[in-house]
Amino acid sequence: MAAQIQYADVEVGTELPAASFPVTRATLVRYAGASGDFNPIHWNEKFAKEVGLPDVIAHGMFTMAEAIRVVTDWVGDPGAVVEYGVRFTKPVVVPNDDRGGLIEVTAKVAAKLEDNRVRVDLTATSAGQKVLGMSRAVVALA
Repeated sequence: MAAQIQYADVEVGTELPAASFPVTRATLVRYAGASGDFNPIHWNEKFAKEVGLPDVIAHGMFTMAEAIRVVTDWVGDPGAVVEYGVRFTKPVVVPNDDRGGLIEVTAKVAAKLEDNRVRVDLTATSAGQKVLGMSRAVVALA
């Protein structure tokens, strides 16, 4: 698979299609099984509250993975992401109800680099709060 977006067709400020990612308790259980991260803050409401959290929270790496989907969906090739980093600023709270939590992600091209690469800055929020800071990816374009 190769990047489907042409470097020449992208300008600084180009906005990527935004996306929203629902997160339920069932999502967290599946992620815990796949990742091996069974920390009780991600599934045990009583424990999460005892350690000062408002409720069960999503795994940070899960949140990070959901956010980068905006970039991989845009470029058409997950392998085109050559660098990706974030800072975790707030947790994604996942209530035990029919809705759970929601991660909302926007992104835009922040810089054109050498070798057909661009830097994409992402903004990820949940419940109106920024959950990832300094969220940036370097993407190799066609």
